[in-house]
Amino acid sequence: MGMKDAAAKGTPHNERSAARLKATQALYQLEMTRGDTEEVIQEFIDHRFGPDSETGTGCIPDEAFFQDLLRGVVLNQVQIDQALAASLASGWTLARIDSILRALLRAAAYELIGRADVPVKVVIDEYVELAKDFFDGEESSFVNAVLDRLARNKRGALIGS
Repeated sequence: MGMKDAAAKGTPHNERSAARLKATQALYQLEMTRGDTEEVIQEFIDHRFGPDSETGTGCIPDEAFFQDLLRGVVLNQVQIDQALAASLASGWTLARIDSILRALLRAAAYELIGRADVPVKVVIDEYVELAKDFFDGEESSFVNAVLDRLARNKRGALIGS
């Protein structure tokens, strides 16, 4: 499983996609530095939200959506981690997963659990694409399987949406 430069492949196609990328990066930073959530949010908004950011698209991330993703994951991390752990294949633990992948899965899980306004298919598709942006290997298939299982557990009747 090899990590690669997320900017080198694929780019976000809209403000929410850009916000998901930034949220994944910010969650990774929070885990690595044990920083303050509000300080990291402000740092990203002040220094990493311009049209010249590494997305290379001229697309500025949806600031409110980014903030909701970050705060939502941090405030609900115990529930999110439990839901993810229950969605992993036997023998896998969250601790065993690459830290970028863990950040990505947490953001996706928050959307599936806490953002009923976002359709399941959109959440899964967006984060599978993000996994492809970050990794060369089978991580996108892994993300798809985990999020599909999580969606069935949390939104069973809404899978078609």
